[in-house]
Amino acid sequence: MVDPRRDIEVYLDLAESNGLDINYIFETHRNEDYVIGSLELAEATGAEIFHGKNLNFQYGTPTSEGNIFHMGTVELEVLETPGHTLESISLAVRDLSASDDVQMVFTGDVIFAGETGRIDFYGIDRRPQMAGLLYESIFQKILPLGDGVILCPAHGAGSVCGADIREQDYTTVGYEKKTNPQLQFASKDDFVDFKISEELYTPPYFKKMEFYNQNGVPALGMLPHLRPMPVKFLKDWAQRGAQVLDVRKPTSYAGGHIPGSLNIWEEGVAAFAGWFLNYEDPIILVDDQSHGLLEVKLALARLGFDNIHGYLANGFPSWYLHAEHVDKLNLWTVHDLKKHQDDSDLFLLDVRKIDDWKKGYIEGAHHIYLGEIPLKMKEIPHDIPLVVYCDSGYKSTIACSFLKNNGYTHLTSVVGSMTAWEKAGYPVVND
Repeated sequence: MVDPRRDIEVYLDLAESNGLDINYIFETHRNEDYVIGSLELAEATGAEIFHGKNLNFQYGTPTSEGNIFHMGTVELEVLETPGHTLESISLAVRDLSASDDVQMVFTGDVIFAGETGRIDFYGIDRRPQMAGLLYESIFQKILPLGDGVILCPAHGAGSVCGADIREQDYTTVGYEKKTNPQLQFASKDDFVDFKISEELYTPPYFKKMEFYNQNGVPALGMLPHLRPMPVKFLKDWAQRGAQVLDVRKPTSYAGGHIPGSLNIWEEGVAAFAGWFLNYEDPIILVDDQSHGLLEVKLALARLGFDNIHGYLANGFPSWYLHAEHVDKLNLWTVHDLKKHQDDSDLFLLDVRKIDDWKKGYIEGAHHIYLGEIPLKMKEIPHDIPLVVYCDSGYKSTIACSFLKNNGYTHLTSVVGSMTAWEKAGYPVVND
């Protein structure tokens, strides 16, 4: 197993259904954006854990360049590939029954589909060093393996360990050489200059993941049991500081929601929960009918949120059927925004990533990335109407729900946001 996630049942089921033992667990590096399941998987299987030697892990066995592991006719060779982190390793796989050539390589966060790993974790002063190491790892270790080698990165699209990873689970060395823009630089210096200039975001939960993954995470055992909570119980828990997470779509949340709740749509929980939730206060989930919460529970557990307490029994309808107060969020279409774009008492906020902002924004907008809003609220005025847009209206509603819980009252989220704005043919500013 390579970089296993925390909910390990999928690996146990896979091994059992194929009559296999799990003997080796490899960590390509101390991952930053999810909790590794290595210790739990080792406890369940008796497998030995291996990781790069250049970090003091509190468990497992260090491994070095050229170490080889055999599994029948399959041979796995360790390549030290620093750059993203100093202890990063890649794993080259050969099927000796077919060829002595490398068949595939597990690269961790060194190279992705369309991207290369970020190099900023050691501080700004060490960026040139880390970018140089990353260049050497890619161009001297990975690319020479051969164009036909299957490349298996640790992350796909959406991970913040890369700026713009393509939506591919795996790729090939040759395909990346042709299509990955970061492999097209004329020299090492050009590559290093580009990596140094990258503007990436570091979620606050990274520190928690790094600590867990280096020192060992508390055993999960099984996924947390979600308690169905009647309305009166949820009210009591919320008054005592519980975090109420509404995972419905933005339009449903805007139409009516529990006061004080944070909205992150179900598929966005993995990407954004770590920016806004804390690890201490209980988390209570809200959806429409209390169905489909398994994926939310999985996403939170993989981020180390063991404080999931329960969910609103029978979903949001039970809240208003008990005649409880319902808050709403104002929504605008892009046509509404166009009508009010020149209003002098309007603060227009763009919460997309900086790279998207640079490609084009709506005239008059101010930019603060969604994840940085908790740290930059002083830059957002309280006393005038605040209109928020993003790519499509999902992240803008997260922003509005968070700001509403922090005392902002004149809030509007733009449905469709930049996608609809451009579809309507409205003008975009390009710096």
